Amino acid sequence: MNGSKHFHLIIAGAGIIGAATAREYLLRYPSHRVLVVEKESQPAKHQSGRNSGVIHAGVYYQPASLKAKYCREGLEQTLSFCRRHQLPYLQCGKLIVATSAEQKQRLETLYRQCLDNDLNPQMLSAKELRKKEPAITGQAAMHVAQTGITDYALLTRTMLFQAAESGAEIVFNSEVSAITETGSGVSVLAGNQQYQAEKFINCSGLYADQLIRLQGIKTDFQIIPFRGEYFRLADKHNQLIRHLIYPVPDPALPFLGVHLTRMIDGGITLGPNAVLAMAKEGYSRSKVDIQELKQILTFRGCWLLLKRYWRSGLLELYSSINKQAYLRRVQAYCPEIRRADLLPYRSGVRAQAVNLKGELVHDFKFVQTDFTLHLGNAPSPAATSAMPIARAIVDKLS
Repeated sequence: MNGSKHFHLIIAGAGIIGAATAREYLLRYPSHRVLVVEKESQPAKHQSGRNSGVIHAGVYYQPASLKAKYCREGLEQTLSFCRRHQLPYLQCGKLIVATSAEQKQRLETLYRQCLDNDLNPQMLSAKELRKKEPAITGQAAMHVAQTGITDYALLTRTMLFQAAESGAEIVFNSEVSAITETGSGVSVLAGNQQYQAEKFINCSGLYADQLIRLQGIKTDFQIIPFRGEYFRLADKHNQLIRHLIYPVPDPALPFLGVHLTRMIDGGITLGPNAVLAMAKEGYSRSKVDIQELKQILTFRGCWLLLKRYWRSGLLELYSSINKQAYLRRVQAYCPEIRRADLLPYRSGVRAQAVNLKGELVHDFKFVQTDFTLHLGNAPSPAATSAMPIARAIVDKLS
């Protein structure tokens, strides 16, 4: 082990929130020494680089929640960042499509929520929907013009590069294995190197709870990984839609349902579903990590969650195993898509915090001590909200 190195701040995790936090901190304290440690060989390897690329507008989030606040701020700041640094983006808007009377009622609730979140939604009849999107069918729809798309992995790399230009040291292939608070700061072992710092920030996403426990802090929640499986549509469908097309979500669940998403490279993806993963990096059904699976299955909150949502869980699992069942979910609003149109595409894993009561933690959650700050839960729309979250994190350090 090499000699100890000293920093003002150490950040664990080179995803989009870690990168945005390093950038924000150095904008405020340009003379400070910052270290970013990342267990992977490159940034944005997990959630930041395996999402749908949507710049969310704040449709689904309870007014006055941190989700709603950060998302509305993040929308404008993400678009501005893309313009300023000539990064690809497209503000194509989204359509949320109701295919039943029950969904039409939910859509009315979403409409009022959009107004409360300072959006300008437009309700559409079935005829108006068909005129906007000839391939889409439904009883009604809501148009949200502010929603867009971008490449979050590219945004992450850009922010990390800016942090490095401002003096940040970035070390890859360096997993945090010990966090110890001292009388004047924190000692962090990452890779084979011991580091000392005045402050430590945990932005490690899927592993956020693991680092909290590593420090010896007890929590009333645990990160449960849910795999989201996607397909890419055949190229002949690249002009199928002009907007992002979403079903009306179940308000009891944090997942938005299988949707059609325009990608910044010109293609269209279909997904995701939400299946309990057998590992934090369980990007396929065959990936099982025995130790991580044991942590998941011995957590009381996980069993209470499964008990509460067992019907939904079985449907998600069935659609994962049965491609035709998956397809039927999108054919409810886009009937012309056929099984042969579904091409392989990479999966993602969502880090979802669940408490001891088996309840999904819907909002951002911070765990703080004298010298450490852990972002314990950073649910969607964390990528959209990365810059306002970074500001909130740096605010909490002062």
